[in-house]
Amino acid sequence: MFRVLITDNLSPAGMEVLKNLPGIEVDVRQGLSPEEVREALKEADGIIIRSATKLTPELLKDQPRLKVVVRAGVGVDNINLPAATREGIVVMNTPAGNTTSTAEHTVAMMMALSRNIAPAAASMSAGRWDRKLYTGTQLSGKTLGIVGLGRIGLSVAKRAQGLEMKIVGFDPFLSAERAAELGIELHRDIDDLVPLCDYLTVHTPLTDETRGIINAARLAKMRKGVRIINCARGGIVDENDLADAIEAGQVGGAALDVFTSEPPTDDRLVKLPQVLSTPHLGASTEEAQELVAVEAAELISGFLLRNEIRHAVNLAPVSAAEMAEIRTYLDLSRRLGLLLAQHPKAGGIKSARIMYRGEVAAKNTKLITASFTSGLLEAAMDDNVNIVNAELMAKERGIEITESSSSEIGDFSTLIQATIDTDNGQPTAAGTVFGKQFLRLVRLGTFSLDAYLDGLMLIFRHRDVPGLIGYIGTMFGEHGVNIAHMSLGREHDEQGGNAIAVLNLDNAPTQEIIDEICAHPDVTSVELVKLPPAGAPLPWLDRG
Repeated sequence: MFRVLITDNLSPAGMEVLKNLPGIEVDVRQGLSPEEVREALKEADGIIIRSATKLTPELLKDQPRLKVVVRAGVGVDNINLPAATREGIVVMNTPAGNTTSTAEHTVAMMMALSRNIAPAAASMSAGRWDRKLYTGTQLSGKTLGIVGLGRIGLSVAKRAQGLEMKIVGFDPFLSAERAAELGIELHRDIDDLVPLCDYLTVHTPLTDETRGIINAARLAKMRKGVRIINCARGGIVDENDLADAIEAGQVGGAALDVFTSEPPTDDRLVKLPQVLSTPHLGASTEEAQELVAVEAAELISGFLLRNEIRHAVNLAPVSAAEMAEIRTYLDLSRRLGLLLAQHPKAGGIKSARIMYRGEVAAKNTKLITASFTSGLLEAAMDDNVNIVNAELMAKERGIEITESSSSEIGDFSTLIQATIDTDNGQPTAAGTVFGKQFLRLVRLGTFSLDAYLDGLMLIFRHRDVPGLIGYIGTMFGEHGVNIAHMSLGREHDEQGGNAIAVLNLDNAPTQEIIDEICAHPDVTSVELVKLPPAGAPLPWLDRG
């Protein structure tokens, strides 16, 4: 008999699923203190929580019976994932349950903003009849820009098309073919998209890349009177810049369900008459709460009774022996994925092909391929990508991942080569392992080389002429940028042709330095790639 602890309010539909399953005992205890939760976990095989219960390292440590945590909802900020992984506890969430509710709330906010519903209703409540004052704008025929075409973004697009709106979208990973099938005009550069929009809504995760992605510069490029909607994450739209643009008359209005601080500590934006705001209600529907509860119940029972793992946000437990055997290959493949994701031609990935040669071909290549996929996708996903869910996430984005193996040993005892098929070309990278832990990049496109596959990597393609390497080294020296390692490769083993250089740097060059290198007549392209430092732990792995 497996015991499932429930410490937060859960929809009765989810409770019913669990209570009707033989082999599951349900223990409902709400309103517990952290100390009481810790004690209750000692007798639980699994726990379902919402946002009220905080699972800290102290609560998760030394819980030998606890096997799984399921969050009835998307966000897992209240669960210490590294601690859960260290303790061998699988953490899952319910990402699909709130898709429809959040999409509907987005459309509702957009419609209410356009027709001035909130101020008109307030006027009626005050006893006025301000019919002429609240003339609105229809959505039909207008252009809606969607930044982020994941589950919710695509759900919004489908509903907006039903309102006869034209959809333009920005997403670095959705394939052009898939976008065309869905009737979406896809743009790879967000700066090309923003001038086209009458309305713009954001549906991306909040990352370093997306924080403030809608800012003063981009708001200034939009059509005058544009309306902004954010029901995703506070901070994707710069709130101060948005308030400035509204006050200046550049932005016609905004509908906001999320804020950088919740509740907002600065009420300047929400008090503007052109702003419609709600207190993070995107997933607050009876149906969404029921769906996430049922999904949570199905996830935890599937894991405990049938060893099923779905929607995991950390690594499922595997044997120490197997993990020790393939850990280095998991690291190598993930870094190749991270590298190719930052390639200038990585936009619009349609497929990826992984080739294993030599000793690695005899390992669990399915896990290694999943590790590559997690690296390829992790910067673009709202969910925590790992070797458990990476394949599913790629499939949802229309990206086909294939692999092939050969035990034949070539120039290296082990070789992992990955090629991504994009709208702009087919970038390729290959890596190997020296000894038992040293990861090397040995091929990039048509160039052979021997570069450290870690940290800051400045990759520049150039013509093989005397003095260029010295020029760049001198420039870095003058600006205090230290070169830790350098590797050179030539397309043909002769002077004067196309060549590539990979510099591993101890500190990042400024954009000014990069622009100066790009301006050199013999340099054809420059990329600054950021990889984890050497020896960094895998984010979803608890064992070294």
